[in-house]
Amino acid sequence: MWSALLESCASVFHCPSLPLFVQLASAWVLCPARHTVTRMLETIAPAQCRPHDAYHRFVRAGAWLLAELWAVLAKCLIATLAAPGVLPLVLDDTLLHKSGRRVNGAGTFRDAVRSTSARVVYAWGLNLVVLGVRVTPPWGGEPLALPINVRLHRKGGRTMIDLAEEMVCEVADWFPERRFALTADGAYATLAGRDLPRTQVTSRMRRDAALYEAPPPRRPGRRGRPAKRGRRLPTPETMARRQKQGWARCPVDIRGRSEQRLLWSRPVLWYGVCPDHLVLLVVVRDPDATEHDDFFFTTDLKAASRAVASQYAGRWSIEDTFRNDKQFLGAEDPQCWQGEGPERAAALSFWIYSAVWLCYITTCGDAITWTQQPWYSAKRAPSFSDALAVLRRSLWRSRIFSHSHSPLHTTKIIDTLIDALARAA
Repeated sequence: MWSALLESCASVFHCPSLPLFVQLASAWVLCPARHTVTRMLETIAPAQCRPHDAYHRFVRAGAWLLAELWAVLAKCLIATLAAPGVLPLVLDDTLLHKSGRRVNGAGTFRDAVRSTSARVVYAWGLNLVVLGVRVTPPWGGEPLALPINVRLHRKGGRTMIDLAEEMVCEVADWFPERRFALTADGAYATLAGRDLPRTQVTSRMRRDAALYEAPPPRRPGRRGRPAKRGRRLPTPETMARRQKQGWARCPVDIRGRSEQRLLWSRPVLWYGVCPDHLVLLVVVRDPDATEHDDFFFTTDLKAASRAVASQYAGRWSIEDTFRNDKQFLGAEDPQCWQGEGPERAAALSFWIYSAVWLCYITTCGDAITWTQQPWYSAKRAPSFSDALAVLRRSLWRSRIFSHSHSPLHTTKIIDTLIDALARAA
């Protein structure tokens, strides 16, 4: 499956570049140390390895386009893993820390991981806006967010909202027959006011948002321009506090677990974000009052409150994607400084992340591929490290033993060796 997926990208590259891409992608998966380009090359067979500057040049200035590479992967992912109907998308940004002041595209940005409500921490690195498709795996539980497009946000360039709109429009061009349900955090709420093709937006609403009734109909014969907004409403927090009736108790899917929540909704006009049409405000309350009320909204006025709450809860899967990509695929490690190298190297790490999950789900399904350990006997679902280990076992076994005869008495030794290589950090 892995080889077939890489070979399906042949249309993206010229003949000399395709072998470089295939070798680099496999080396990225097999590399047990820091994922710099030169360190990854150590896992390529010496007889097949080209000079190291060829791989650096391939990343920095190769004649290939990221958009075409993402299109190939997105079509494979959605054709294989996505359910028919509306396609759920998730959107967020992440900071890849870098060292050195000459990294093209790097800047000083807010570090969301280390920042708190009382203190904002800034760091130097690449700020990436990532669009993924949310997939329910065969084993159920928490969904997966598999990246299908990435953009680099540069200081002084297009805003993250503009980059997000670009990516959604690009994905809509790849799948002209599909409709989309986009979920993003409150930083991307203004996407609801953009003209996104065939896309409904779900996001978080500010507690102090200025809300209004729908504008009243224009009376015949009245002079002047028509009203753009109706009567001013209380803030979402005030409305929720005053609302004593009309709450519906429903089970909500929160990261693969069903939990009881109280839900209340009503259409409102959030003029500062989406001035041209109403949105559906959804208030989610913990029946035990141990958590604060959450305020979400969606541009789909016909959506069920329960679906909106579950959809936003599934957004957290993209945070797991960021963690796994940095920890297991070394997204921050490549020492690419010039040209398109920094953006391409970062995007390739997310591309490989989605490709690894695609291969794992396609070949293994819901089978148990890990050894049950006594200190984690309750484990029921694979992690990304398990998916990566399965692919590594396959690649190492093919590379080392494909042309050799293995006697039965050495099988146990071989399996132990392969498993150690697969789990190497």
